[in-house]
Amino acid sequence: MAESIPMSAPSLTDAERQAVMQVLLTPTLSLGPRVAQFEKAVADYTGARYAVAVNSGTSGLHLCIIAAGVQPEDLVITTPFSFVASANCILYEHAIPILVDVDPLTGNIDPALVKEAINDLNSGGIAAQRWLPPALRHSRKKAGRLKGILPVHAFGQPADMAPLLQVARQCDLVVIEDACEAIGAEYLGRKAGTLGDAAVFAFYPNKQITTGEGGMIITCHPAWDALFRSLRNQGRDVFGAWLDHTRLGYNYRLDEMSAALGQVQMARIQELLNARAQVAGWYNQRLAGLEFLELPHIVATTTHMSWFVYVVRIKPPAHRNTVMRLLAQTGIPSRPYFTPIHLQPFYRERFGYKFGDFPITEALGDTSLALPFSSIMTENQVEIVCQQMRTALIDAL
Repeated sequence: MAESIPMSAPSLTDAERQAVMQVLLTPTLSLGPRVAQFEKAVADYTGARYAVAVNSGTSGLHLCIIAAGVQPEDLVITTPFSFVASANCILYEHAIPILVDVDPLTGNIDPALVKEAINDLNSGGIAAQRWLPPALRHSRKKAGRLKGILPVHAFGQPADMAPLLQVARQCDLVVIEDACEAIGAEYLGRKAGTLGDAAVFAFYPNKQITTGEGGMIITCHPAWDALFRSLRNQGRDVFGAWLDHTRLGYNYRLDEMSAALGQVQMARIQELLNARAQVAGWYNQRLAGLEFLELPHIVATTTHMSWFVYVVRIKPPAHRNTVMRLLAQTGIPSRPYFTPIHLQPFYRERFGYKFGDFPITEALGDTSLALPFSSIMTENQVEIVCQQMRTALIDAL
């Protein structure tokens, strides 16, 4: 058996532990100064005008959907190749996710297909039907307006934003960046998250920086900033009385301990990103040229990759699940990445999706394999994983 290698692990130092302990020595565990300090750190780093801390990336995406004015039965274009939250947040407002297939190199939403979908949906009639979920294509109930685009920056590589932003401006659509996996990434020299109307980062322990649980919304719109701050705190306005609730809100607040942890992580962010890039480089060197294995593709528009995970693709006649099983027998963890959203049981039951609806996404879902990856992974651990991968690829034939 190989030495124990975790699938992922956060990089925590005494500075993070001391920061959390300092909060615990005060009576203020929520609604205190650390959240504001953490928000400022993220805003300064990204160049965003506003940053609003929330208790998860999912919560942040939900609030963005509300700020975008999405109403029941409205349509929001997004990708089927993502973590399920990016589509679920649309359903929270009883709207309809319009899934569009992805680019085969990056796994990010295909801008050409997005433009085609927008043109057809705005034209209506038979052309629009094919973009609706199968169960809704022949419904007598009229779909709402097309309100926005929610691209996902999969694995830390930004989606191709320029054509998406162009068509969004032409058609008066909101653009919400799901940058939950991409803090620190750059698209044509601009920070991921600063390209659309709003964006969300997430800080689960496997992310580039962590607060345990938590997320951050960034935006350039002052009205949205005020709305996010109200919505995350049960609908209270900033200058309202303590128990005055102006609108329907949520308990999406981030606590002070998590914010203190995040503030220290932000002070270390370049160190953490560099360490992850080094681990990815070790993998690239050792896995290059292996038959039946495809390494991650970094496209020219990605002027800085923010490595969230290290995902390879297993090529026929080798089979991903067989490789995964053989790695597990040697003590090496690995995971499929992602299960397509449209094939999740809930989406199949509610919307009538089936195999064959999004062939590129399905091919990626069948072949993608995430290997152990974190900023604290050692070169020796990478070497062990790669040795076992070489053997598994041969034995999987």
